[in-house]
Amino acid sequence: MRLQHPSGRAAEDLATEFLVAQGCQIIERNWHCRRGEIDLIVWDGSVCVFVEVKMRTSQAYGGAMASITTTKQRKLILSAQWYLHTRAQPEPACRFDAVLIDGNGHIQWLKNILECS
Repeated sequence: MRLQHPSGRAAEDLATEFLVAQGCQIIERNWHCRRGEIDLIVWDGSVCVFVEVKMRTSQAYGGAMASITTTKQRKLILSAQWYLHTRAQPEPACRFDAVLIDGNGHIQWLKNILECS
């Protein structure tokens, strides 16, 4: 089991509360496999959503969205593929979202941040 920084845990708690308030159903938190980790897996209606949560107190270096690098994107895709392979039959409609939280606690939900096949 991996240790998580308290601010990361707090950001995921805020994101969870926010998504539930938006009508999403939380399926998994901090789902791990050998390919990586997915912060949150939720149902948004009939769509399975893989959510990356990022909190940044500063906009320096591009802010929270800039921290979702191509390496992180690749890990998210591989992890999601593995999750679907091992858990979901038949495969549901899916998307990748980001929940970004700034230093003031402002939450921004970006839907469909990645395209993959």
